[in-house]
Amino acid sequence: MADLVQGQAAEPRSATSSVAGSGVRRIAVLGLPSVLFCLCLLALWETMARLTASPLVPDVGEIAGEVWRLALGGFALRQIGITLGRIVVGFGVAFAISLVVGIAAGLSPAFRRFCDPAIILGLTVPGLVWALLCVIWFGVSLATPVVAIALGVAPVMILHVLQGMRAVDSEIVEMAHVFKLSTRDRLVHIWIPSLIPHLIGGARVGLSLGWKVIVLVELFGLSNGVGYQLNSEFSSQNVAGVLAWTIVFWAVMVAIEYGILQSLERHFSAWRRIPEL
Repeated sequence: MADLVQGQAAEPRSATSSVAGSGVRRIAVLGLPSVLFCLCLLALWETMARLTASPLVPDVGEIAGEVWRLALGGFALRQIGITLGRIVVGFGVAFAISLVVGIAAGLSPAFRRFCDPAIILGLTVPGLVWALLCVIWFGVSLATPVVAIALGVAPVMILHVLQGMRAVDSEIVEMAHVFKLSTRDRLVHIWIPSLIPHLIGGARVGLSLGWKVIVLVELFGLSNGVGYQLNSEFSSQNVAGVLAWTIVFWAVMVAIEYGILQSLERHFSAWRRIPEL
Protein backbone atom coordinates (compact mmCIF):
# COMPACT_ATOMS: atom_id res chain seq x y z
CA MET A 1 0.00 0.00 0.00
CA ALA A 2 2.81 2.38 0.87
CA ASP A 3 4.54 1.63 -2.39
CA LEU A 4 1.33 2.42 -4.29
CA VAL A 5 0.97 5.80 -2.54
CA GLN A 6 4.61 6.65 -3.23
CA GLY A 7 4.20 5.70 -6.88
CA GLN A 8 1.11 7.90 -7.25
CA ALA A 9 2.93 10.80 -5.57
CA ALA A 10 5.92 10.37 -7.85
CA GLU A 11 3.82 10.54 -11.03
CA PRO A 12 2.93 14.27 -10.71
CA ARG A 13 6.53 15.11 -9.91
CA SER A 14 7.76 13.21 -12.97
CA ALA A 15 5.11 14.86 -15.15
CA THR A 16 6.09 18.30 -13.86
CA SER A 17 9.77 17.63 -14.45
CA SER A 18 9.10 16.36 -17.96
CA VAL A 19 7.08 19.50 -18.79
CA ALA A 20 9.84 21.72 -17.39
CA GLY A 21 12.44 19.76 -19.33
CA SER A 22 10.50 20.08 -22.56
CA GLY A 23 10.13 23.83 -21.95
CA VAL A 24 13.88 24.21 -21.44
CA ARG A 25 14.59 22.20 -24.58
CA ARG A 26 12.14 24.30 -26.59
CA ILE A 27 13.74 27.55 -25.41
CA ALA A 28 17.19 26.16 -26.24
CA VAL A 29 16.11 25.07 -29.72
CA LEU A 30 14.46 28.41 -30.49
CA GLY A 31 17.07 30.68 -28.93
CA LEU A 32 20.34 28.89 -29.65
CA PRO A 33 20.53 29.74 -33.38
CA SER A 34 19.99 33.44 -32.64
CA VAL A 35 22.67 33.39 -29.94
CA LEU A 36 25.08 31.66 -32.32
CA PHE A 37 24.42 34.31 -34.95
CA CYS A 38 25.20 37.11 -32.47
CA LEU A 39 28.41 35.38 -31.39
CA CYS A 40 29.49 34.91 -35.01
CA LEU A 41 28.73 38.56 -35.74
CA LEU A 42 30.79 39.69 -32.75
CA ALA A 43 33.69 37.44 -33.76
CA LEU A 44 33.57 38.70 -37.35
CA TRP A 45 33.50 42.35 -36.23
CA GLU A 46 36.36 41.84 -33.77
CA THR A 47 38.42 40.17 -36.49
CA MET A 48 37.75 43.02 -38.90
CA ALA A 49 38.65 45.59 -36.22
CA ARG A 50 41.97 43.87 -35.49
CA LEU A 51 42.86 43.47 -39.18
CA THR A 52 42.09 47.08 -40.10
CA ALA A 53 43.50 48.58 -36.87
CA SER A 54 41.62 51.79 -37.69
CA PRO A 55 39.82 54.20 -35.34
CA LEU A 56 36.93 54.08 -37.83
CA VAL A 57 36.38 50.40 -36.97
CA PRO A 58 36.22 50.19 -33.15
CA ASP A 59 36.60 46.81 -31.48
CA VAL A 60 33.87 45.02 -29.56
CA GLY A 61 35.18 46.18 -26.19
CA GLU A 62 35.03 49.84 -27.19
CA ILE A 63 31.50 49.48 -28.52
CA ALA A 64 30.44 47.65 -25.35
CA GLY A 65 31.87 50.51 -23.32
CA GLU A 66 29.77 53.01 -25.24
CA VAL A 67 26.66 50.88 -24.76
CA TRP A 68 27.36 50.76 -21.02
CA ARG A 69 27.85 54.54 -20.96
CA LEU A 70 24.49 55.07 -22.64
CA ALA A 71 22.74 52.63 -20.33
CA LEU A 72 24.00 54.35 -17.17
CA GLY A 73 21.65 56.96 -15.75
CA GLY A 74 18.77 56.03 -18.06
CA PHE A 75 19.70 58.56 -20.77
CA ALA A 76 19.41 56.01 -23.57
CA LEU A 77 16.11 54.76 -22.17
CA ARG A 78 14.61 58.25 -22.26
CA GLN A 79 15.74 58.89 -25.84
CA ILE A 80 14.51 55.48 -26.99
CA GLY A 81 11.17 56.11 -25.28
CA ILE A 82 10.80 59.38 -27.24
CA THR A 83 11.61 57.72 -30.56
CA LEU A 84 9.53 54.63 -29.86
CA GLY A 85 6.54 56.77 -28.89
CA ARG A 86 6.72 58.60 -32.21
CA ILE A 87 6.98 55.31 -34.09
CA VAL A 88 3.98 53.85 -32.25
CA VAL A 89 1.77 56.87 -32.97
CA GLY A 90 2.81 57.05 -36.64
CA PHE A 91 2.45 53.31 -37.08
CA GLY A 92 -0.98 53.40 -35.42
CA VAL A 93 -2.17 56.02 -37.90
CA ALA A 94 -0.77 53.98 -40.82
CA PHE A 95 -2.35 50.81 -39.45
CA ALA A 96 -5.82 52.37 -39.22
CA ILE A 97 -5.57 53.89 -42.71
CA SER A 98 -4.29 50.66 -44.27
CA LEU A 99 -7.01 48.57 -42.63
CA VAL A 100 -9.83 50.78 -43.91
CA VAL A 101 -8.37 51.37 -47.38
CA GLY A 102 -7.15 47.78 -47.80
CA ILE A 103 -10.50 46.19 -46.92
CA ALA A 104 -12.41 48.66 -49.11
CA ALA A 105 -10.01 48.05 -52.02
CA GLY A 106 -10.29 44.29 -51.54
CA LEU A 107 -14.09 44.43 -51.68
CA SER A 108 -14.30 46.90 -54.57
CA PRO A 109 -12.20 46.36 -57.73
CA ALA A 110 -13.02 49.91 -58.88
CA PHE A 111 -11.75 51.41 -55.63
CA ARG A 112 -8.67 49.18 -55.89
CA ARG A 113 -7.85 50.58 -59.33
CA PHE A 114 -8.47 54.09 -57.97
CA CYS A 115 -5.93 53.49 -55.17
CA ASP A 116 -3.29 51.73 -57.29
CA PRO A 117 -1.44 54.93 -58.37
CA ALA A 118 -1.30 56.18 -54.77
CA ILE A 119 0.04 52.83 -53.52
CA ILE A 120 2.70 52.72 -56.24
CA LEU A 121 3.64 56.32 -55.47
CA GLY A 122 3.97 55.55 -51.78
CA LEU A 123 6.13 52.51 -52.46
CA THR A 124 8.35 54.46 -54.86
CA VAL A 125 9.03 57.62 -52.84
CA PRO A 126 11.98 57.13 -50.44
CA GLY A 127 11.56 57.75 -46.74
CA LEU A 128 14.12 60.55 -47.05
CA VAL A 129 11.72 62.54 -49.22
CA TRP A 130 8.84 62.14 -46.77
CA ALA A 131 11.13 63.17 -43.91
CA LEU A 132 12.31 66.33 -45.67
CA LEU A 133 8.83 67.33 -46.82
CA CYS A 134 7.29 66.84 -43.37
CA VAL A 135 10.06 68.85 -41.71
CA ILE A 136 9.37 71.67 -44.19
CA TRP A 137 5.59 71.46 -43.81
CA PHE A 138 5.18 70.91 -40.05
CA GLY A 139 8.47 72.06 -38.53
CA VAL A 140 9.38 70.89 -35.03
CA SER A 141 6.12 69.26 -33.93
CA LEU A 142 4.66 65.82 -33.28
CA ALA A 143 2.92 65.95 -36.66
CA THR A 144 6.28 65.77 -38.45
CA PRO A 145 7.31 62.22 -37.43
CA VAL A 146 3.72 60.94 -37.31
CA VAL A 147 2.85 62.03 -40.86
CA ALA A 148 6.24 60.99 -42.25
CA ILE A 149 5.95 57.48 -40.75
CA ALA A 150 2.32 57.13 -41.85
CA LEU A 151 3.20 58.09 -45.44
CA GLY A 152 6.12 55.68 -45.51
CA VAL A 153 4.40 52.72 -43.85
CA ALA A 154 0.77 52.84 -45.06
CA PRO A 155 1.39 51.68 -48.68
CA VAL A 156 3.18 48.53 -47.52
CA MET A 157 0.50 47.79 -44.94
CA ILE A 158 -2.25 48.26 -47.56
CA LEU A 159 -0.58 45.66 -49.76
CA HIS A 160 -0.49 43.19 -46.86
CA VAL A 161 -4.20 43.78 -46.22
CA LEU A 162 -4.98 43.23 -49.90
CA GLN A 163 -3.03 39.97 -49.87
CA GLY A 164 -5.00 38.87 -46.83
CA MET A 165 -8.29 39.67 -48.56
CA ARG A 166 -7.27 37.62 -51.58
CA ALA A 167 -6.26 34.70 -49.36
CA VAL A 168 -9.80 34.23 -48.01
CA ASP A 169 -11.38 31.03 -49.34
CA SER A 170 -13.91 31.90 -52.03
CA GLU A 171 -16.26 29.17 -50.77
CA ILE A 172 -16.46 30.90 -47.39
CA VAL A 173 -17.31 34.19 -49.08
CA GLU A 174 -20.00 32.48 -51.17
CA MET A 175 -21.42 30.80 -48.07
CA ALA A 176 -21.63 34.16 -46.30
CA HIS A 177 -23.50 35.51 -49.33
CA VAL A 178 -25.92 32.57 -49.36
CA PHE A 179 -26.69 32.94 -45.65
CA LYS A 180 -27.00 36.72 -46.12
CA LEU A 181 -24.55 37.71 -43.40
CA SER A 182 -24.43 41.40 -42.66
CA THR A 183 -21.38 43.47 -43.51
CA ARG A 184 -20.49 43.68 -39.82
CA ASP A 185 -20.66 39.88 -39.40
CA ARG A 186 -18.53 39.35 -42.49
CA LEU A 187 -15.91 41.73 -41.16
CA VAL A 188 -15.88 40.28 -37.66
CA HIS A 189 -16.11 36.57 -38.52
CA ILE A 190 -14.48 36.28 -41.96
CA TRP A 191 -12.32 39.20 -43.08
CA ILE A 192 -10.61 40.27 -39.84
CA PRO A 193 -9.64 36.75 -38.68
CA SER A 194 -8.22 36.00 -42.12
CA LEU A 195 -6.27 39.27 -42.13
CA ILE A 196 -4.56 38.81 -38.74
CA PRO A 197 -1.51 36.80 -40.00
CA HIS A 198 -1.01 39.30 -42.81
CA LEU A 199 -1.40 42.23 -40.42
CA ILE A 200 1.27 40.79 -38.14
CA GLY A 201 3.59 40.32 -41.11
CA GLY A 202 2.85 43.85 -42.24
CA ALA A 203 3.53 45.13 -38.74
CA ARG A 204 7.04 43.67 -38.87
CA VAL A 205 7.78 45.46 -42.14
CA GLY A 206 5.99 48.62 -41.03
CA LEU A 207 7.89 48.95 -37.77
CA SER A 208 11.21 48.50 -39.56
CA LEU A 209 10.26 51.13 -42.13
CA GLY A 210 9.04 53.42 -39.36
CA TRP A 211 12.43 53.13 -37.62
CA LYS A 212 14.22 54.14 -40.83
CA VAL A 213 11.93 57.13 -41.41
CA ILE A 214 11.98 58.41 -37.83
CA VAL A 215 15.78 58.42 -37.76
CA LEU A 216 15.80 60.71 -40.79
CA VAL A 217 13.11 62.99 -39.32
CA GLU A 218 14.93 63.30 -36.00
CA LEU A 219 18.21 63.85 -37.80
CA PHE A 220 16.90 66.72 -39.95
CA GLY A 221 14.28 68.48 -37.89
CA LEU A 222 14.09 67.44 -34.23
CA SER A 223 16.23 68.04 -31.16
CA ASN A 224 15.88 64.71 -29.35
CA GLY A 225 15.42 61.02 -30.02
CA VAL A 226 17.73 58.30 -31.30
CA GLY A 227 18.15 59.90 -34.72
CA TYR A 228 19.29 63.18 -33.17
CA GLN A 229 21.76 61.30 -30.94
CA LEU A 230 23.11 59.39 -33.94
CA ASN A 231 23.71 62.66 -35.74
CA SER A 232 25.43 64.06 -32.65
CA GLU A 233 27.78 61.08 -32.44
CA PHE A 234 28.45 61.33 -36.18
CA SER A 235 29.32 65.02 -35.87
CA SER A 236 31.95 64.17 -33.25
CA GLN A 237 33.30 61.29 -35.40
CA ASN A 238 32.46 58.80 -32.64
CA VAL A 239 31.91 55.62 -34.63
CA ALA A 240 31.57 53.52 -31.48
CA GLY A 241 28.81 55.87 -30.29
CA VAL A 242 26.93 55.53 -33.58
CA LEU A 243 27.13 51.75 -33.34
CA ALA A 244 26.14 51.80 -29.67
CA TRP A 245 22.94 53.75 -30.33
CA THR A 246 22.15 51.39 -33.22
CA ILE A 247 22.68 48.32 -31.03
CA VAL A 248 20.57 49.70 -28.19
CA PHE A 249 17.59 50.41 -30.42
CA TRP A 250 18.09 47.10 -32.24
CA ALA A 251 17.78 45.37 -28.85
CA VAL A 252 14.47 47.17 -28.29
CA MET A 253 13.15 46.06 -31.68
CA VAL A 254 14.24 42.48 -30.96
CA ALA A 255 12.31 42.61 -27.68
CA ILE A 256 9.22 43.85 -29.55
CA GLU A 257 9.59 41.07 -32.14
CA TYR A 258 10.00 38.21 -29.68
CA GLY A 259 7.91 39.61 -26.85
CA ILE A 260 4.91 40.99 -28.77
CA LEU A 261 4.73 40.12 -32.46
CA GLN A 262 5.71 36.46 -32.21
CA SER A 263 3.47 36.00 -29.16
CA LEU A 264 0.53 37.44 -31.10
CA GLU A 265 1.39 35.28 -34.09
CA ARG A 266 1.46 32.11 -31.99
CA HIS A 267 -1.81 33.03 -30.32
CA PHE A 268 -3.76 33.79 -33.48
CA SER A 269 -2.17 31.00 -35.54
CA ALA A 270 -2.60 28.25 -32.95
CA TRP A 271 -5.29 26.63 -35.09
CA ARG A 272 -2.94 26.20 -38.05
CA ARG A 273 -1.42 22.77 -38.43
CA ILE A 274 2.37 22.81 -38.64
CA PRO A 275 3.81 19.88 -40.62
CA GLU A 276 6.26 17.78 -38.64
CA LEU A 277 8.73 16.17 -41.03
